[in-house]
Amino acid sequence: MIEEVSAGGIVVFGNTLLLLKKFNGDWVLPKGRVEKDEDIRETALREVLEESGVKGEILRYIGMVHYTYKNLKGDETVYKTVHWYLMKTNSMESVPQKKEGFVEATFIHIDKATDLVKYEDERKIINKALAFL
Repeated sequence: MIEEVSAGGIVVFGNTLLLLKKFNGDWVLPKGRVEKDEDIRETALREVLEESGVKGEILRYIGMVHYTYKNLKGDETVYKTVHWYLMKTNSMESVPQKKEGFVEATFIHIDKATDLVKYEDERKIINKALAFL
């Protein structure tokens, strides 16, 4: 089994959250792999910026989620840990990272965000983050 560690952000602007739309139509939160000699806070900020063009500021650590998936070849199971941070930003200006398969980066009203996101673990982490606001 392969182990992978990622970090990402629940980025708020007023009463909206940043979501990314993938080429297949799935809405997700920005996140990505921790690079060598990088801490998880740096990863979360970098990934939000790279995937959406949004500069976030960390407010607090929200928690981690774990899940497994099959690698692209389908021959190995990946055990993934994602660390999530609640962030704020002072601009709604965003640009999706097309080379990563994102076709849209936009701020969605907090009441609608959990209905849009594809994955249950992301719905739960959004609700946990909103409890701190």
